[in-house]
Amino acid sequence: MAESTIWWLLAGGTVVAELLTGTFYLLMLAVGFAAAALAAHAGASTVVQIVTAALVGGGAVVAWHWARRRRPGDPSARADRSVNLDVGELVMIDSWNADGTAAVKYRGANWTAVHRNGVTPSVGMHRVAELVGSRLLVDPV
Repeated sequence: MAESTIWWLLAGGTVVAELLTGTFYLLMLAVGFAAAALAAHAGASTVVQIVTAALVGGGAVVAWHWARRRRPGDPSARADRSVNLDVGELVMIDSWNADGTAAVKYRGANWTAVHRNGVTPSVGMHRVAELVGSRLLVDPV
């Protein structure tokens, strides 16, 4: 069997493993195996093929990890409007309790609202920022 065929089979097997596990880093390794297969097609020695697979695959993994760390994190599902339709809705808060909570009527039911740490509670309209359990985390409008 040709060396390039082995590299292509490794690349394909890695893609299948990525599809089964959902680990994007395996695709980066598959890119390294594909680069080694192309090196084999170009007539490179086995050592050059292995070094190519290691450098391209490992470099792609490091580059992806570095790019992913620099990107801001996704908002939690509790604060994501596409997951939780309560996020962004307005509620009226008439008074705050001494423990930092407020009772609000929202969607026909009584809810407990809490404010963010470091925010001075105030009465009036507030926007739901996220749901924390059965409590509404609100920000003043």
